[in-house]
Amino acid sequence: MPLHSDAEILLAFQEPAKKESAFTQLVRKYQERLYWHVRRMVVVHDDANDVIQNVWIRVWKGLENFRSDSQLYTWLYRIATNECLSFLDQQKRKGAVSLDQEGGVNLSEQVRAEQYFDADKAEWKLQLAIQALPEKQKLVFTLRYYDEMPYEEMSRVLETSEGALKASYHHAVKKVEDYLLNR
Repeated sequence: MPLHSDAEILLAFQEPAKKESAFTQLVRKYQERLYWHVRRMVVVHDDANDVIQNVWIRVWKGLENFRSDSQLYTWLYRIATNECLSFLDQQKRKGAVSLDQEGGVNLSEQVRAEQYFDADKAEWKLQLAIQALPEKQKLVFTLRYYDEMPYEEMSRVLETSEGALKASYHHAVKKVEDYLLNR
């Protein structure tokens, strides 16, 4: 019998006989949303899959100790966000990717290299604009624009003030608009 609520999944996860089944249901419930959150940050499908795998490993190891101080969804997004940032930082150190266009392969170039890229489609132009944003603005923009995450929840995920997030989002929107209007 499938579990529907996060509370039911967490309760089942605490029972050794139901642990794997509960985890499978958790993965099914959040896999797609987390994948797209990660994919928007790291761009390349294979990289997103690698990051998502690390996310689920961390979730498996930490779920028993999850305190219901925040929503499960918020906790999962925090883990996914941290894994994305770690991955991007690691790639930057390797020189494999440049977040600031000072060497390596720029993320906007990776967007263009994706096999499904079509420079005439609005979604891809938007992706290029997003990849041109500074890391924090990109993260705030994707959480707000794609995931429609409220600032209050985003504040818990990113562990920063709502005011700072609103300012980052505002600046990101202006930069995206400028990019789209001038290209």
